[in-house]
Amino acid sequence: MSDDMRRLGIMNDEDYRKITLRDVVVADAQEAHSGHDTPYASLSGDDIRTLREQSNMSQAVFARCLNLSVGYVSQLERGAKRATGPALALLDVIRRKGIEAIL
Repeated sequence: MSDDMRRLGIMNDEDYRKITLRDVVVADAQEAHSGHDTPYASLSGDDIRTLREQSNMSQAVFARCLNLSVGYVSQLERGAKRATGPALALLDVIRRKGIEAIL
């Protein structure tokens, strides 16, 4: 999609370079070698439950919005698991900008 947006002039070259997978893979490799942790704040189970409740969503609806299973959301809220990767990134966006940012 970003290729099409760039081709149609909706996205400039600088923005396109920021979001290409090639750049993400290079940045991840550099971060792994530098020893830095994830750039996202860790969220506790209570934090995740609060985000969901502030969004006025059930676990099932919240899970659907995040493309996660209900069981995984439940585990996150109970603290049985910690969010990582794309799930953590989406939760961080919701924390900073509200659920509307991903809908």
